[in-house]
Amino acid sequence: MAPRPTLRARNRRAVRPVRKFRVLLARPKPGWFRIGVMVVGVGLLAVVVTLGFFWVRYGRIIDARFGSEQRTAPRIFGRPFELEAGRGLTPGQLVQRLNDIGYAERQKVTQPGEFSVAGLSVMLMTRPEAPSKPHTYRVDFSKSGAPSSRASRPDSSSVVSKILADGGAAVKSITLEAPMLAALAPGEKRRLVPLASIPRHVVDAILTIEDRRFYEHPGIDPVRMFGALVTNLRGDRPYLEGASTITQQIIKNFFLTPDKSYTRKVQEQFMAVVLESRFNKDQILELYLNDVVLGQRGPFEIHGVAEAARIFFGKDIRNVTLAESATMAGLIQSPSVLSPFRNPDRARERRNVVLKEMADVEVITREEAVRTSKEPLRVATRALENEAPYFVDFVSKQVSENFSGLLKRDRAVDVYTTLDLHLQRFAQEAVDEGIAQVDKVLAKRKKGQAQVALVAVDPTTGEILALVGGRAYNQSQFNRAVAAQRQPGSAFKPFVYLAAFEQTAAGTTHLTPATIVADEPTTFVFGEKPYDPANYQGEYDGPITLRRALALSRNVVAIKVAETAGYENVAGLWRRVGVGTPAQPYPSIALGVFEVSPLELTQAYTIFTNGGSIRPLQAITRIVDNGNETAVPPPPLRPVTRPDVTYLVTNMMRSVINEGTAASVRSSFSNDAAGKTGTTNDLRDAWFMGFTPTLLTAVWVGFDDNQPIGLSGSQAALPIWTGFMRRALAGRPNKSFAAPPGVMFVDIDRSSGKIANFNCPSVMREAFLPGSEPTEICDIHGNGLFSRLGGFFRRIIRQ
Repeated sequence: MAPRPTLRARNRRAVRPVRKFRVLLARPKPGWFRIGVMVVGVGLLAVVVTLGFFWVRYGRIIDARFGSEQRTAPRIFGRPFELEAGRGLTPGQLVQRLNDIGYAERQKVTQPGEFSVAGLSVMLMTRPEAPSKPHTYRVDFSKSGAPSSRASRPDSSSVVSKILADGGAAVKSITLEAPMLAALAPGEKRRLVPLASIPRHVVDAILTIEDRRFYEHPGIDPVRMFGALVTNLRGDRPYLEGASTITQQIIKNFFLTPDKSYTRKVQEQFMAVVLESRFNKDQILELYLNDVVLGQRGPFEIHGVAEAARIFFGKDIRNVTLAESATMAGLIQSPSVLSPFRNPDRARERRNVVLKEMADVEVITREEAVRTSKEPLRVATRALENEAPYFVDFVSKQVSENFSGLLKRDRAVDVYTTLDLHLQRFAQEAVDEGIAQVDKVLAKRKKGQAQVALVAVDPTTGEILALVGGRAYNQSQFNRAVAAQRQPGSAFKPFVYLAAFEQTAAGTTHLTPATIVADEPTTFVFGEKPYDPANYQGEYDGPITLRRALALSRNVVAIKVAETAGYENVAGLWRRVGVGTPAQPYPSIALGVFEVSPLELTQAYTIFTNGGSIRPLQAITRIVDNGNETAVPPPPLRPVTRPDVTYLVTNMMRSVINEGTAASVRSSFSNDAAGKTGTTNDLRDAWFMGFTPTLLTAVWVGFDDNQPIGLSGSQAALPIWTGFMRRALAGRPNKSFAAPPGVMFVDIDRSSGKIANFNCPSVMREAFLPGSEPTEICDIHGNGLFSRLGGFFRRIIRQ
């Protein structure tokens, strides 16, 4: 047997062919071979240089777009929510408020920003700013239906019976964080949230249907690419259909045009690999979940799962269900075609496809998929309106005008406003219900759909608490509350009486709330031109007190009062009020034949709760620009007339609600309130202006094209006002209007306006300026000595 060759011998034999090959290489080669090697080498070098160039170039583009920490658009916030013991509130409404500020619903509360619901109690842990510590509170309700993430109807009786702190001690109130109303981005609605705040089933649903191998591939998925290539070859398509990873979708949405070609596809794939080299998977996924387009509502494109959860389901993203997560994931394929608002059946079918796919990859069980697929598709149809879009537009314009360029800076800007999102929801509910009833009446008359505006303010501070600028923002973005110029009609009459009582205070007239005026057809002559006004529906009362005439909105009496006060004095008062178009000193001025917006008329009415001074309205309280806070102080009160004179009119307007054109309010609203209906010529505009000492609300209903609506203020606007005020003041103390110094009261007979005697069947305490009070005893209901003595003693007792 021959010996095995040694390691060295084997190596020598192995080298021989190499030497021979080297000899061959050393021989002279033809010129074409050397040229070919050089061309290949240069080509490879060019490819490497080109790839390196584009790698650096695309890397810089991506870093410039995503590398900055300031990716948040300017944000607008409402006022903090005050939760008070005794306040009218349902558990469902509190759950909605907690969703507004991003609290997560859990079985048990363990972290700040969490809440749980158990029966008639809601447990929550606050998230105060440092260095304050979080506190846990239990909120108990006196009576309500089953709590749910949707607010219970406001008609259901429920109040916050008590609020208990950590140690069991009762507290009067707690203040929750300010809710974000919107992030300002032209044509978009988005709300950025960290990946950690997005539930696992949302992430699983989207990864399952969009990119199952997201955490495995380098930005492109060769497996899916091959499948798409086969599909396209069979379909004879000029581009690769599908196969886009989540990373590629980000590149396509942020950097590339929507056209489909091989060149664009290669560019997309290359940039996706570059993006993956710049950011980790979680960062890329967070970016995608905050930017993916999930549909359109009105003028806004909905970006990101957090905003979609608000718009589609009225929830914070932390609280969406498995079914809702699958619905959002399914929309990505075709947001318009699969919209749950326009095509609920197709959206439900697509949702169930997602659930089946999730079960196939075992992120949920087959049983969960089957059970969830049987759930109905539920969406929050008014979620866009509930975020106060008309108010957000108004604030955006104010910031742009008063803080030039602030919203265009590449920096974090937070605008804090006066809007009470809780009252805003009540306003929207009242508008929806009221305008639906108006639609029914107009449909019978074969007329179109009317528009509406509502403005609610704190009359003592001027803070705008709620604002609705139309029946549906997704249909029309024209803000009627701010921009619509309409005639106030009879809603202007309180200012006519105010001007008249100014003249009484000056000694030039002797008009009082108890003055008797003849309510009858009258021809007024001004500038040699006759003017023949008529009362609404041709009703006349004959002799009537000014209080009663205002309560019943009698046109002829209002013009007679304006004539006695002086038309120029009435116009001058309106100029001092300082809103709307100038009012001309003609007889028709008493009927409000000039123009004013609902917001302006609301500001004008603050004169009646501020002792004759106008309280300018305010929407913005402070601005935080890159951490630097700027307070926006409220505008100062602007004196217009005397407090005592103003109180007379305010007191008279209480009769509008108690016994006049708005008396229907009293069937469901017991708070002391004052107000005035407004109806213009030919029934074109319907108004109601009403207020308590703490809340002033204006409602307008009409057509945009100024066609007659055919309804009075008490028919169209008053029900909306009542629905809102009843909700807004539920559980609140019933405050009365306080008389200022310089006002005296006398018991008078309602019909004669004279001092009441013992026989007068209807007696009231009327307010007067000292020296203008009646001196005669009522002679309509008895004129004997006993009756006269009764009237005398009534006067002595009251004084």
